[in-house]
Amino acid sequence: MVFKRRDKRPMWKVVADLLWPKGGWVRAYHYVRHRIRRLPDPPHRIARGIFAGVFISFTPLFGFHFIGAITLARLMQGNIIAALMATFFGNPVTFLFIAMSSMTTGSWLLGLGDVDPDLVQRSFMGKFVDAGHDLKYNLMTLFKGGEADWTHLSLFYDQIFYPYLIGSIIPGIIAGTVMYYLSVPLITAYQKRRASRIEKKMKARREKLQRLADAARKAD
Repeated sequence: MVFKRRDKRPMWKVVADLLWPKGGWVRAYHYVRHRIRRLPDPPHRIARGIFAGVFISFTPLFGFHFIGAITLARLMQGNIIAALMATFFGNPVTFLFIAMSSMTTGSWLLGLGDVDPDLVQRSFMGKFVDAGHDLKYNLMTLFKGGEADWTHLSLFYDQIFYPYLIGSIIPGIIAGTVMYYLSVPLITAYQKRRASRIEKKMKARREKLQRLADAARKAD
């Protein structure tokens, strides 16, 4: 393939780049911001896409954030590219805040009591791992036989996934709304400045062509 990498990266390098991109998350943030501002769409449509991506990043639908962002952006008639880029709001730097706010809100709404902060730092990820092991084991039983074990998956759903999913709605809407109202004026101002710069360049080019044409007529 023409665009295939010549130097195949090892798996640990792929994972490391996902967790900490080359240049760091600050550089990644500036790149995403720059790309979003240059999208050829009205500011309100871009902002709707940003809302969709930020909102989805609060949900526990890991591995499906892109699909969720695209679906929500379509429903809201927002910019899909902006929605995809805005899912990077959920990253290793912000994950602790997102998880804590979603789990705390979900536990409060469902009447499960306060969330132990250690749950996010230790047991939270442990339950993800245990659920993954159960899922893998149960899939293998389809081919090798044996009795499926849903213990950890059930625990994960009751204590993590369902509270996380329900709790993500309120902070997701709040964060998405804040980003929407911050984005509209910023994108509007940027697009106006960019249009003004382009118009000045075009005007200077027309004046130059006109001077050349006038010089050619005088020479004749």
